[in-house]
Amino acid sequence: MGNGGSNPDKRAANFATRAWGRRSVIGIPYLFLILLFTVPFLVVLKISVSESDGIRFQDLMSYVDGVLSIKIKLSNYIFLTTDSLYVKTYLSSLEFAAINTAICLVIGYPFAYFMARSPANLRPALLMLVSLPFWTSYLLRVYAWKGLLDDQGVVNNILIWLQLIDQPIKMMHTAFSMTVGMVYTYLPFMILPLYANLVKMDLRLLEAANDLGATPWTAFWLVTVPLSKNGIIAGSMLVFIPSVGEYVIPELLGGPSTLMIGRVLWDEFFSNNDWAMASSVAVSMVVLILIPLVIFNKYQTGSAGGVRGTRI
Repeated sequence: MGNGGSNPDKRAANFATRAWGRRSVIGIPYLFLILLFTVPFLVVLKISVSESDGIRFQDLMSYVDGVLSIKIKLSNYIFLTTDSLYVKTYLSSLEFAAINTAICLVIGYPFAYFMARSPANLRPALLMLVSLPFWTSYLLRVYAWKGLLDDQGVVNNILIWLQLIDQPIKMMHTAFSMTVGMVYTYLPFMILPLYANLVKMDLRLLEAANDLGATPWTAFWLVTVPLSKNGIIAGSMLVFIPSVGEYVIPELLGGPSTLMIGRVLWDEFFSNNDWAMASSVAVSMVVLILIPLVIFNKYQTGSAGGVRGTRI
């Protein structure tokens, strides 16, 4: 009887421990997101819809003589949609981010594929080479490209010395210099997720495709690429999302023709001192990025459910 009574107690204790562990694993990231993203975002959102007397922002709600008043200022958001500068800036940011993502994918996929198919004893060295730029300051790496692409920089001096050109090529403060800097900076973020996905691929699937008469190129497109879809999507998200709001590279390497939303955000905050307008730009940028993520997540969830239903 004693043992019989203790077993349910032990099972209940074990269940409670596992439940507490699951809540901790889920709760800690949620707490992190609430404290470091949700709360600051709500503060910025409040500033973007608040009236200002020049010194402080007024409360959104007021209660006077039994009357509850809510004042939400939407003029900043209306101005964002009607002013051509902001519309062009948003579209330009999306364009440069998309170009950067595409170039990183074209360069990063073959490199990740080569790493995944290399001998196992060489992979740690290759991973170290990919992550080596992170050992140096991000700002210093961007500054280094100024010395390379400047009118009197290393690239132009070498081309003139080889007598391939007579005059320096204008590369700095152009879309080209900014694209080069962004690709260089974000390329590892594309390679690492692709490598993590490709290295786990079952090579017996390629052998089966070859046995069925598929050429290596056909097997690559019909087997390898579809199986690496998750790595492609993860790498593209890691590159595209921060590229949209990039500030340092457009400021140092880009020119007036490469206006990005990050630079506009900086100017509104610190040059114009218009915190309400800057907060509206920041909120719009976050929404601009979150909407595609929500749609993609819903699509992925639906696809996974459809696959499970098919298997059943």
